[in-house]
Amino acid sequence: MTNDMKFTRKIVTIERFILEHQPDYARGDFTNLLYDIAMAAKMIANKTTRAGLADILGSVGNTNVQGEEQQRLDVYADKTIYRLVDHTNRVCVMASEEHEDILEIPPEFQKGRYVLVYDPLDGSSNIDVNISIGTIFGVFKCVDWARRGRVEDCLQAGNQLLAAGYVLYGSSTMLVYSTGQGVHGFTLDPHIGEFLLSHPNIRFPEPPQYYSVNHGNFSKWSGGTQDFVRWLHGGYGGDDPQLSERYIGSLVADFHRNLLRGGVFLYPGEENKPEGKIRLLYEAAPLAFLAQQAGGFASNGTENVMDITPQNLHQRTPIIVGNRWLVQKAEEFIRQT
Repeated sequence: MTNDMKFTRKIVTIERFILEHQPDYARGDFTNLLYDIAMAAKMIANKTTRAGLADILGSVGNTNVQGEEQQRLDVYADKTIYRLVDHTNRVCVMASEEHEDILEIPPEFQKGRYVLVYDPLDGSSNIDVNISIGTIFGVFKCVDWARRGRVEDCLQAGNQLLAAGYVLYGSSTMLVYSTGQGVHGFTLDPHIGEFLLSHPNIRFPEPPQYYSVNHGNFSKWSGGTQDFVRWLHGGYGGDDPQLSERYIGSLVADFHRNLLRGGVFLYPGEENKPEGKIRLLYEAAPLAFLAQQAGGFASNGTENVMDITPQNLHQRTPIIVGNRWLVQKAEEFIRQT
């Protein structure tokens, strides 16, 4: 066998991987839904890599339900995901960070058995300055098969997720996902237009290297959170890990670096914003699911993020996510105060 033939046999496309590693409960619809998301990622990546050339940069002059200014690429990503999934008979309802209410499936299409929730473009404020951005998604099972698709189908705790993942649009485009059988990463090869397995069985490495937090909000945090951050970089004494700080301001990018290098990301509550900034349904729960599958943990400071059932589509939560022992140490500091 030639070297070329050996190399070819090692190539694993995302479609092949999904088919060969689908969970026991999965049917064709679940597998195809994951591939629909991969297709949407390719289309969005095509726009992000040409953002400086195509008419895709800048604001559309509107704000979304979060009160954030919508970027053109936000709108494109949101519509792309919806339009690739709405007609497939695979989902009963969708919910997007960009919309106040649920996204219903057009009545002419059959109701599917799954629920898709997503943040179409995390970190969109960084678009115009060419910094990594991403897409986050989660998949639940429909709660009530007898009904068309309701908000109750979306308001499920992270421990009910069947799958979750994110796409990172950076120097290369990566799709990282889990169906409860570990975390696996795929890099988009632009020459053949396909995601190829590049990071199988990702685990948070030890020892961790980084922590990620916006120090500009330090004075607004609780005493316990302040002490934890001091401890992280060696300013508290004792058993501190003396980590280096790296903070991008795109949640997907910060989480991805810590997943590959080890570390912790936190966006805690603040004096005038105790609920924090991160959306529970579209951001915190899917990343908590991935963290757990990679040997890590996610907490709101006192409670496992995976156990929190959202009361509304756009509920926010503080989050600390990364290597398990670092997150548990944060909980110790916070409970002391």
